Amino acid sequence: MKKSTARFLGPSVAGMLVFLVPIPTADGIDIGIGIVTGLVRELAGDALPAVVTAVVCASAATSLYGLLARPRWRREPGDLARAFAASPVGAAVRVVGAAVACMVLFDAGPNWITSGETGGVILRDLATVIFAVFLFASVLLPLLTEFGLMEFVGTLAQHAFRPLLTLPGTAAVDCAASWFGSSTVGVVITAKQYDAGRYTQREAAVIALNFSVVSVAFAKVIVDFAGLSAHFFAFYGALLVSGAAAAVVTPRLPPLSRKQDCYATADARAHQDDPDPAGSGPFSLGLRRARARAAKSPSWTALLRAGAATTFDIWFGLLPLVVTVGTLSLAAATHTPAFDWLSYPLVFLVEILGLPEARAAAPALLVGFADQFLPVVLAQGIDSELTRFVVACASATQLVYMSEVGAFLIRSNLPVGFRDLLAVFLLRTAITVPICALVGHWVF
Repeated sequence: MKKSTARFLGPSVAGMLVFLVPIPTADGIDIGIGIVTGLVRELAGDALPAVVTAVVCASAATSLYGLLARPRWRREPGDLARAFAASPVGAAVRVVGAAVACMVLFDAGPNWITSGETGGVILRDLATVIFAVFLFASVLLPLLTEFGLMEFVGTLAQHAFRPLLTLPGTAAVDCAASWFGSSTVGVVITAKQYDAGRYTQREAAVIALNFSVVSVAFAKVIVDFAGLSAHFFAFYGALLVSGAAAAVVTPRLPPLSRKQDCYATADARAHQDDPDPAGSGPFSLGLRRARARAAKSPSWTALLRAGAATTFDIWFGLLPLVVTVGTLSLAAATHTPAFDWLSYPLVFLVEILGLPEARAAAPALLVGFADQFLPVVLAQGIDSELTRFVVACASATQLVYMSEVGAFLIRSNLPVGFRDLLAVFLLRTAITVPICALVGHWVF
């Protein structure tokens, strides 16, 4: 009993300290994994984009070798094949990603690829963060998921999560880690839990598309970049209220409501919420479930091996996709009038909400589908603090953007396609922007 309790509490508390507990720093509020990631980026300095480029090029080389030479490891299922091998389309994406990364790194290519507004942002800011985060995150994530914390918190939360969010209580830890961690960490947790049979297709899609928001630290970056540092608490309050509203409403509307409640594994139902035994309170029942889970947790060697495999899968599979999709999306947003044309219907909505400079705000609200940071970049030319406030809020609450979250979800086993992503993005925009506008009118 004492041994299983210690095996539950030790790793779980460590996981919460790394992923869930806000920590004050000289630059504001952060979490443990964010602080470690920042140290890695600071120590690596200007060499980190070169390291990321080398990884993306290695990904392209191994995928081409696997397709042409068909070595033994490509024909056998396993972590090595998943990380290094790729389909012909996947290999093409990796080759394009390698070419884009090299052009940006050596500043050799068309400006619409290499500029600081497109490929420069993706390679030097986004890809380096993903690389540094998953240097540690994949190995540390099991502290949250494999030692009983999800069972304990899930038992306490299941009676609220089912009626409000249509989710099992076990999703509470996932949702918290997604909310306070990073967007990529959130979707990786959800994808791994779906593959392990803990969520149905619908539940996994709901969690991934409603809780993988920007971290507290990145929210501070957004508000500072928008020139609204004095209004951070109002800004984050608007994120909480509008994000909660979207989390309640979106799962009840298509396309998420049409996802099937079926599992990735045959024995998955054993992971779901069970009725409380007679005479058991939520706390004692949750503790009993957590102890049982901790007692069956994998060995540290197995966890390290699985974490390393996930890290290489992210580096070799996701990074080239992020570089390719992210750069092309930002190029379309900044070097073509495509988003200006597509945003014309939003001008009417912005005017109804009473926001000044509606024609400038509308493209900024729509361009978040390409990248979460681009709305505040476009909003720099807007004079109205109220409008900049709403655009900044939207950039954090729209949640679905193709340069990172969307790219990972399309590549994962989750039943989410491009049309689903676009539909959820528009739904979340319609739900969250009016709420953020109400908060903005109150503040300004």
